Amino acid sequence: MTDPIKASVDDAYFDRLFEGNDDPWAFKQRWYERRKRALTLAALPRERYARIFEPGCANGVLSAELATRCDRFVGCDTAAAAVDLARARLADFPRAEVIQARLPQQWPEGRFDLIVFSELGYYLSLDDLHRWIDRALASLTEDGQVLACHWRTPIDGCPLTAAEVHETLLQRLGMDQVFSYQESDFLLDVWSRDSVSVAQREGLR
Repeated sequence: MTDPIKASVDDAYFDRLFEGNDDPWAFKQRWYERRKRALTLAALPRERYARIFEPGCANGVLSAELATRCDRFVGCDTAAAAVDLARARLADFPRAEVIQARLPQQWPEGRFDLIVFSELGYYLSLDDLHRWIDRALASLTEDGQVLACHWRTPIDGCPLTAAEVHETLLQRLGMDQVFSYQESDFLLDVWSRDSVSVAQREGLR
């Protein structure tokens, strides 16, 4: 496991990404991103959730899809420009809010039945990832779920890899892993406090 004393990536890194660029990861343009987003949404075991939290929501492209699957949506990002973009993208969703916050220190209030941890974990130190998981566990409902999706290629300057993030989640969440998918580019997993399958939920078995 990577040395836990290696610091999380600072806020200035994300501020620079959004300087003069409203889509630094080309979420809308790249087929890779569009396909991964479709797989992420398809991996969710429930058609609808009461309250979803997406930390590190960036410009809100995935957020807008998640907002169609829940009664209330909360997104957050450290970069002010990203927050403004996400708020604009979610303007048609009155029950959606986007806040500027640094995680795991500044955690939103309330309970969530889904937390979407997408392309964020490797920016955290191991210590901060542990704290993030603890905060997530404390805010999940009794049947809450965590979805994690991360790019597998190591990123310069990031304390962790996708494999380290997902292994840490597996060990520390202590929840049933109800969905797991991997390919050469990314890892996608879902953990749930409620192990009822999709078919069971619809009375098919």
